Amino acid sequence: MSAASNLSSEDQFLCSICLDVFTDPVTTPCGHNFCKNCITEHWNTNDRCQCPMCKEVFISRPELHVNTLFSEMAAQFRQSAQQKTSSSEQQESKPGEVPCDVCTGTKLKALKSCLVCLASYCETHLEPHLTMSGLKRHQLIDPVENLEDRMCTKHDKPLELFCKTDQTCVCMLCTVLDHKMHDVVPLKEEYEGKKVELEKTEATIQQMIQKRRLKIQEIKHSVDLSEEDADREKAEGVQVFTALMESVERRLNELIKTIEEKQKTTKKQAEDSIKELEQEISELMKRSTEVVQLSLSEDHLHLLQSVQSSNIHHPPPTKDWTKVSVPPASHERTVRRAVVQLEETISKEIKKLIKAELKRVQKFAVDVTLDPDTANPELILSADGKQVNHDEVWNSLPNNPERFSCCVCVLGKTSFSSGRFYFEVEVKGKTKWSLGVVRESINRKRQITMSPDFGCWSILFNNGNEYALADPPVRLPLKSERQKVGVFVDYEEGLVSFYDVDAAALIYSFTGCSFYNKLFPYFSPCKNDGGKNSAPLIISPVNQTD
Repeated sequence: MSAASNLSSEDQFLCSICLDVFTDPVTTPCGHNFCKNCITEHWNTNDRCQCPMCKEVFISRPELHVNTLFSEMAAQFRQSAQQKTSSSEQQESKPGEVPCDVCTGTKLKALKSCLVCLASYCETHLEPHLTMSGLKRHQLIDPVENLEDRMCTKHDKPLELFCKTDQTCVCMLCTVLDHKMHDVVPLKEEYEGKKVELEKTEATIQQMIQKRRLKIQEIKHSVDLSEEDADREKAEGVQVFTALMESVERRLNELIKTIEEKQKTTKKQAEDSIKELEQEISELMKRSTEVVQLSLSEDHLHLLQSVQSSNIHHPPPTKDWTKVSVPPASHERTVRRAVVQLEETISKEIKKLIKAELKRVQKFAVDVTLDPDTANPELILSADGKQVNHDEVWNSLPNNPERFSCCVCVLGKTSFSSGRFYFEVEVKGKTKWSLGVVRESINRKRQITMSPDFGCWSILFNNGNEYALADPPVRLPLKSERQKVGVFVDYEEGLVSFYDVDAAALIYSFTGCSFYNKLFPYFSPCKNDGGKNSAPLIISPVNQTD
């Protein structure tokens, strides 16, 4: 049995007549093996009794007996072949897989392709390339289709080299004919180089993928923050409007109560007057009756004596009603006073909201430093880049493209093209100043109109008057001079807001802005004005509003 497993070729178990595994193998006197039925039929159909293999002629037909040992070995081989076939059937080639070029009928999946034979082989048909010394030298690769594409169409030789000059695969003959004197290297060498390049490309692609995954996380985080902001705003809105509605309802109830009490007082006053008048009418009617009865008397003496002894001819004492009135109650001032009180309540709530809003935007504070390369030559910047004022002297500075030549202003060093940022500037003691943000593309060599249409979002303070530099400018209410101004930008929202930090009040907001490109913080201390406006603009650290 062990001998059977060590046999290296299936040919030993194939009958040379039927070309199949032996069935009841018998051995002829010359030593060759055949199926018993095959050799019997062969001799029955031929005139001479000879061996089909070596052609030895037997004088008499040999008596054949089944070789029991060889029969068992053949049966074992048949079983092994069936198992191998069954295993191969499980590896039947599927769409997209390279099939075996040798298999007939059902094509099995190829395990290797031979660059010499230009054929692909399944496990069974690959065996000669693994066992036969001549075939072992053939170059095997993972199975590929269209092996003819690996042959030089001009010389019908394998494409084994790579011409770096023409960037193409060539055969050995190409190097001595068409590609003579070209830079030619073995295919493997170029393969290794390209493989390194591909690995670098793959690394680059993976970095790009990672960056995009991080961007996805960033966007998702932004959405989460937006949802948190939305929830907070909704909760705050509900709280504020609930308080306002309660205040309105309370003021309305107080107004109704005040009006009703005034009406009640007026009504009581009228009722008291009516009651008093009715009493006087009753007394007058009683006196009238007495006068009428006395006047009807025909007793001259009695009438005269009665008149003399009493004041019947005089009306009873009464009030002078000509100056008495009960005017309808007026509720105009009551309503106005209630509305004023409501306005005060709303004003307080708005101030609370703005204070909370300012506290939130201060969380986006950035460290802004002035850029000397952009400063107008008449400006003086502090060494730390946090202060700027006007000098009235033209300093000799390089006229680089970033520098403002006409406008007395300077920009911050850091630009912003996304997100939100906030900074604060001290304007105390100045009679004129301007602050805001500008586009990177703003004209720096000419006088410009400071408005959003020209890439500038700013406010201007000028000798007690304050303006939002829109088109046209918007004059802003100013109760007192500013001490410190906060500037907040939401790039995606298109929002630029200015705050009075000390008063925790909103000065002005530009909304629906289109920024397009980078934004820079903008500062203008304006002209010195003979020393009246010599105080500097100071970029101050941001402290959270209490």
